Amino acid sequence: MTDATYVAFVPKRSRDKLVAVLTSEDTSPLRWREERKRSGSEFYFTGPAELVRTTHAHIVSWVIARRNENGGRPS
Repeated sequence: MTDATYVAFVPKRSRDKLVAVLTSEDTSPLRWREERKRSGSEFYFTGPAELVRTTHAHIVSWVIARRNENGGRPS
């Protein structure tokens, strides 16, 4: 099985919530790391390609939904 790495940008107001979820769950075989930036964080997910693709899609959808809940402002 081939590993892949995807990157998801998460706004500053949402990154702590994502880290809390990621640290409270057994995410293996998915590996992740966070690089904090000024306006948010880049989350790098590495592991089996299909799992990483699915994880990335869920996180992007979650970020968009949180943004829409806040009237278009980053969450």
